[in-house]
Amino acid sequence: MTQIGILSDTHISSPSKWYTKQVLRAFKDCSTILHAGDLTDISILNTFKDKTVHAVHGNMCEPSSFHSLPMDKLISIDGYSIGLCHGAGARYNIEERMWDMFPTADCIVYGHTHIAVNHRLANILFINPGSFSTTGRYGAQGSYAILETSPDGLKASLYQLGTGAK
Repeated sequence: MTQIGILSDTHISSPSKWYTKQVLRAFKDCSTILHAGDLTDISILNTFKDKTVHAVHGNMCEPSSFHSLPMDKLISIDGYSIGLCHGAGARYNIEERMWDMFPTADCIVYGHTHIAVNHRLANILFINPGSFSTTGRYGAQGSYAILETSPDGLKASLYQLGTGAK
């Protein structure tokens, strides 16, 4: 079993003390991190130096992140295929567009909307961790997700910063 920490839409230009503290607490048991874009500056990934990190750029990334990270990525973890993309455009059909990008994936991770999502459509698990940096809609607290692999399948949970649950 692998625990995978998922975050998106951090929208910060350097790893602040607050960010570092939240990351260390939220992802302490995770060996792998997925960042679904809009990290803004790539230096914020340095906080995960002891973990395997997969990240994509988003529409609000600085040029250094935009040019050094891919727009989308297909990852294999414990035999499961995970599509990773920030997303773009209107939120009402974003999952449809993600499905078109990764039609054979077991799980699709995306960001962009700042709205946390954890559900299945057909046989694909869709996860949007929301915005990690308390920039959620209408002042919502920051959120993130933990994805677990097992021989029985994939299972995800959503969490709010500071509360430990969602």
